[in-house]
Amino acid sequence: MANLSSIGIAIFSVVLVVPFAHRFKPDKWYAHGLSVLVLAFLASSLAAFAIRSFLFQPFSIPASSMVPTLEVGDYLFASKFAYGYSRYSVPFGLLPIEGRTFDTAPALGDIAVFRRPSDPSTDYIKRIVGLPGDKIQMIDGVLHINDQAVKLEETGSYSSDEIRSAKVQRETLQNGVSYSVLDVIDGSTGDNTQPVVVPAGRYFMLGDNRDSSADSRFDMCTIPYENLVGKGVRLFWNSRGVDYSSRHTLDGLTGK
Repeated sequence: MANLSSIGIAIFSVVLVVPFAHRFKPDKWYAHGLSVLVLAFLASSLAAFAIRSFLFQPFSIPASSMVPTLEVGDYLFASKFAYGYSRYSVPFGLLPIEGRTFDTAPALGDIAVFRRPSDPSTDYIKRIVGLPGDKIQMIDGVLHINDQAVKLEETGSYSSDEIRSAKVQRETLQNGVSYSVLDVIDGSTGDNTQPVVVPAGRYFMLGDNRDSSADSRFDMCTIPYENLVGKGVRLFWNSRGVDYSSRHTLDGLTGK
C-alpha cells in the first residue's frame, strides 16, 4: 500500500512539473532548479493530501481498547471511500458538505474510524456491532442483538505488557463475521447494560477489549453516520515490534 502511494505521488509530481519545464531555457535550467524543486514539492504535497483525504489514510493505535485484533503500536490503513465522504473525511473540515456523499452503509462487524460528536477533533476506532434500528444489550458479558445472544466461545488466553492475563473468546455475529474479544474481568461494569435501540442514522460501537474500552455502552453513546471517517482495511506496521503477520491481510480486520 505504501509503495503504491509513493508511485502515485511520483507520477503525479512528474505530470504536474513537466508541462512547466519547457519554459526554462536549456542554458538556464539549473538557474531555475529551485523553482522546479518547489513545483515538485507542491505536487507531491497535493498528491499526498488527495490520497490521505479520498483514498487511504494511515492511523496508529495508542491504546488497548481493540486488543487482540489491534495491538498497541499497530499502524493501519483506513479506506476513506468505503463509506463515502463527509466533512470529517478531509483535514480541517475542508469538504463543505452536510451528511455524506457517494455513501455506502457500513456492515455489522466493520472496524471503523470515527469522530465523537463531543470530541470532533480526535479519531477513535471501534467495531460496529449495532446498525440503525438494532436493539443492543450486554448480559453477563454476552452481546445480544435484537434479543438474540451472539455466539461466544472461549478459545484461549492472552497476556501482554498492559494486560497480565485475559480469556480470549471468539464472537460470531449473525452475518457470519467472527473475531476475537478479551474478557479480563468477570462482572465488570460493561458486562451488563440496559437495552439500547440504535437511532436512525447512528451506529453502536464496541471495543474488542470489552473490559477496557470507552464505547457506546458508556458516555460515548451511538455514533452518527456522518462522523465515520473510514473503514480499517490493512495493518502495515507495529512500532513496538509486535508480530502482525497473521493479522495484516485480514479482510476488513474482522478476524475471519
